[in-house]
Amino acid sequence: MGKELFAPCGLYCGVCGVYMASRDNDQKLKEKLAHAYGVTPEQIACKGCLSNEKFVYCQRCAIRSCVTEKNYEGCHQCNEFPCKLIDNFPFPVGKKVILRAVPERKSLGSEKWAEEEENRYKCPHCSTPLFRGAKRCASCKELVEIE
Repeated sequence: MGKELFAPCGLYCGVCGVYMASRDNDQKLKEKLAHAYGVTPEQIACKGCLSNEKFVYCQRCAIRSCVTEKNYEGCHQCNEFPCKLIDNFPFPVGKKVILRAVPERKSLGSEKWAEEEENRYKCPHCSTPLFRGAKRCASCKELVEIE
């Protein structure tokens, strides 16, 4: 797992739908996500928050800018967490995950935290990898509830 997937905010990119759709060139998922984010399917492209190819929303992320200015790897190193940037995070599911994940990253360390995030986002019925926010497994079609 590459460090470009260790988003400073606490949202592990390896389980992001945009990242997964881009990585797998999943046109159906790209179209679904494009509709949800109000962008074109061509804009559903990302190689991780810390890569040179970021999703359009992540390109202008105030949290990443703050972490960079403080010379931190992520919010898990900041004594001000949670701050107004987290409080104002535009996606409620993402904010909920950040509030859970940042303390976990702080206590586990980045590598173990990322491994735990990958394990968390697997279908409980068939173990297929899921993206954060998935409501149904693409493989077995069972409903899932993972946060």
